[in-house]
Amino acid sequence: MTLLELEGVTASYGPVQVLGGVSLSVPDGGAVGILGANGAGKTTTLRAISGTVRTGGRIVYDGRDIRGMRPDRVAALGIAHVPEGRGTLGALTVHENLRVGAYLRKDRKGIATDIDYCLALFPQLQNRIRSNGSALSGGEQQMLAIARAFMSRPRLLLLDEASLGLAPGTAKSVYEAIRRLRKESGIAMLVVEQNANLAFSLVDSATVLETGRTVLTGSSAELKGMDEIRRAYLGG
Repeated sequence: MTLLELEGVTASYGPVQVLGGVSLSVPDGGAVGILGANGAGKTTTLRAISGTVRTGGRIVYDGRDIRGMRPDRVAALGIAHVPEGRGTLGALTVHENLRVGAYLRKDRKGIATDIDYCLALFPQLQNRIRSNGSALSGGEQQMLAIARAFMSRPRLLLLDEASLGLAPGTAKSVYEAIRRLRKESGIAMLVVEQNANLAFSLVDSATVLETGRTVLTGSSAELKGMDEIRRAYLGG
């Protein structure tokens, strides 16, 4: 079953058009990557889905057209967005950040259980549970951003550059936790990632963007086997 489908999506910032025709789909429970050079429109594609940029075309989520919908309504439908730069609430503690992630939920027991799950998924956060977000390292802030998104219990997670600015070992640990989260929760994921090796360790398929348009879509195995993909994204 297709959970999310984009067809000919365009997006603009004022008079500047950034997306000129992005098409992709994410199956329910699946994980899809978005690859492309800087400025290709990867981040804007996620913003178009979450309702934070003016868009055209079709964006259908769970059979419903959500193009132009307010970000709060998109979130309420079950789409969580972990933006580039993490967006950690620095004045709140780790525990408070996690509770903010669950602000739409009413199930107290479930919220407590999911906080425990997040702390098991990211043990570093357990040790910083009373620390403010601003006091965390970059890696810990990324872990907190992912955990906070999970606390809304989404069906679809939009993940933007989870490895950005992280040491290689930390980035690897973060992706190991994301893979575990996907396996154990069944959440569908749409993943923007400059490090294609990390992306391919998580996603089943990927779409390649160039100057705001979809130019190539294929399974991870197919794309990794293409010389142009290896040269451009895999260092080979």
